[in-house]
Amino acid sequence: MSTAPARTPVTRTDHTSGTFHEARMVSVQQHIMEQQETHPDASGQFSWLLSGVIQATKIIAAKVRRAGLADILGSTGGQNVQGEVVQRLDVFANDLLINSLAYRGNAGILASEENEEPVVIHASSEYGKYIVLFDPLDGSSNIDVNVSIGTIFSILHRPPGDKTEIDPVAEILQPGTKQIGAGYVIYGPSTVLVYTTGSGVHMFTLEPSSGTYMLHREHVRMPEGGNIYSVNEANSATFPKPVQDYLAEVKASTTPAYTSRYVGSFVSDFHRTLLKGGIFMYPATTAAPNGKLRLMYECNPMALIAEQAGGMAVDGRGRILEIDPKTLHQRSPLFIGSKREVTAVMGHIAAGD
Repeated sequence: MSTAPARTPVTRTDHTSGTFHEARMVSVQQHIMEQQETHPDASGQFSWLLSGVIQATKIIAAKVRRAGLADILGSTGGQNVQGEVVQRLDVFANDLLINSLAYRGNAGILASEENEEPVVIHASSEYGKYIVLFDPLDGSSNIDVNVSIGTIFSILHRPPGDKTEIDPVAEILQPGTKQIGAGYVIYGPSTVLVYTTGSGVHMFTLEPSSGTYMLHREHVRMPEGGNIYSVNEANSATFPKPVQDYLAEVKASTTPAYTSRYVGSFVSDFHRTLLKGGIFMYPATTAAPNGKLRLMYECNPMALIAEQAGGMAVDGRGRILEIDPKTLHQRSPLFIGSKREVTAVMGHIAAGD
């Protein structure tokens, strides 16, 4: 009987350190299956659902790349439930995600930032055991000026119980600690997928010639501290006084010397914070006393990713993931990023109370 030759590792150079690493040519589908193997009771249903989100983002990425040629730029002339102008690409991404997840057959309830009410696919949790929430195209106001935009998603189990009298909103309103998965895709110079199922944060890049997300980094860790703060300073005069005090402190700091970066697309600003550290802030303002970002579609999934990567996410009073949601489209202030910076701003807020 012949013996298969030993596999020769393929190596790549890490130009920042000069060391060599074995290259893992792993697709996101392979990676999900590997993660599933660590859960002996897994049925494959969650992986099948997650693949539906991933497949939809590939199509969205292709549409984004061709937006100027495909006559899909511009607004519809209407507004969504948030009172925001709806872009035509918003509608495309929203419909695509709903259709893709409905086809998977195991999503019971879908909720989108674009829709006033949830979409019930299966009333019975026996067939539709998952809830998927998503912001189909975060930063869509930047579409026409070619700034990076993204898709954010969150996955929950449906609570057990008799579903003959279904209340989809009540089923959805779970704290972020109940999430079993979350992620985002950023459509930029390259299309990047970041996801977590509670066992670390993993990053993939879409290889355009094959249409496959390939593993880029496993177990991504957010730096303990960073010198970048990200906030819309045009609103700073209307921020709470403790937040203004924190901004004054970082501007005066020399160790480290802070710099400001703000794209205005949450996915883009968070992605930079995840990789480089620092803090992203969207505090309460006079115009938005409860904050602007949506708890269920934006804050919760990004908070889970931040915590899984070693960072923090708070609303100024406590942990984002522990907020007990009251409404489907609830908004929240958000301070998210490296532990050092988030702890510092929380110290200012506590001192100001």
